[in-house]
Amino acid sequence: MFMQSSMDKLQESNAVPPSTPSVKDLVKVLYGGKRFGNHVDEVWPNLYIGDMSVANDRFSLWKLGITHVLNVAHGRMHCQGSHDFYGSTVDYYGVPADDSLSFDLSLYFFPSADYIQSALDTAGARVFVHCAVGVSRSASLVLAYLMIYHHYTLLEAINKVKERRWIFPNRGFLKQLRALEMKLHKTS
Repeated sequence: MFMQSSMDKLQESNAVPPSTPSVKDLVKVLYGGKRFGNHVDEVWPNLYIGDMSVANDRFSLWKLGITHVLNVAHGRMHCQGSHDFYGSTVDYYGVPADDSLSFDLSLYFFPSADYIQSALDTAGARVFVHCAVGVSRSASLVLAYLMIYHHYTLLEAINKVKERRWIFPNRGFLKQLRALEMKLHKTS
């Protein structure tokens, strides 16, 4: 329901055929809906976005059945995940991203999407993607995954994730995701 009304508003405000919304329009969509978050939410079957409190709690991850962890704040304060921390029962992939407007997260769009898809192709796998708060870096890589592997537009991906979790990628990441959408639609 929300997805359609957001798309209608964007199309009406642009008065042109549907295309990649501006960063300003995407921010308006992100501000809509609930503005609170849980520590972890399943945003796609067997794909979870969460924060560092869950990432640092091996018991919580075990209860969720997490088999793969994608840490989008690898090496950052309080996000020190590693193969050693999670042990042999959890596969770990670290992305050393900063949540800043100038950080080039797009370098990690395809490798992270490949990691998530490869994990989800494994029977019984559950993937936990996190950063510090679980709304910008981790959400951006999950959005890229949905765009790359499930052919969602950026707006569709945002609305799909927002059905389950409040997210707010920074404007720099939104620009990079817009560029990804244009690249994906140019090649298809």
